[in-house]
Amino acid sequence: MSATPGPAPGAGRTHLRDGATPGLPDGPAELLGTLGRSWQWILASAVATLVPGIVVLVWPDTTLHVLAVLIGLYLLVTGAFRFVGVLGREEQGARLPELLLAVLYVLAGVLCLRHPLQTIAALSLIVGVVWLVSGMLTLFTAIASRDLPHRGVVLGAALLAVVAGIVVLALPAESARALTRLLGLWLVLLGLVEVAIALAWRAALRRSGMAGAPRRPAGTG
Repeated sequence: MSATPGPAPGAGRTHLRDGATPGLPDGPAELLGTLGRSWQWILASAVATLVPGIVVLVWPDTTLHVLAVLIGLYLLVTGAFRFVGVLGREEQGARLPELLLAVLYVLAGVLCLRHPLQTIAALSLIVGVVWLVSGMLTLFTAIASRDLPHRGVVLGAALLAVVAGIVVLALPAESARALTRLLGLWLVLLGLVEVAIALAWRAALRRSGMAGAPRRPAGTG
């Protein structure tokens, strides 16, 4: 009767490539992948989407004010960087245009910080012009191309863009508040969907008795 050979030295733990052990994350990439497949991470993503949406819905005017301040700070910082960049140029002929552009950025930033509501109105005017022009171009294309697929849908979308552009141009401040509320509503709805996905993922993991899953649900990134 032959004796069963004992385990070879060093064979008490199965090793994978580069000394990795099964059941443990193989480096930062696998660790992050395991974290991304957990339902807690999906729930945290949902909360990160819900909270800004609720803030935008509860304080729309404050949100607009903060947005205008951030734009003003961005313009000031950009102007400062451009001014320093001008000083580093050796070509004398290229300094003047860059210097004027830097001063323009700084002045625009100061105006944004001094008059935030006018900044939002200006942004709304830009959005309105973009919608109006794009809608008119799309409308012209739909009318000129009789063999265009789904021509009726394209015509309807073009008319909707034209009407939206006219409304925004006529009421820039009110349109900005309405767009802000729509953004907040969209974030809240998206966050609620992610919460439902996270809870469903947790239930699926509990039913399978697994601590993780090989594939994360679609639409949670």
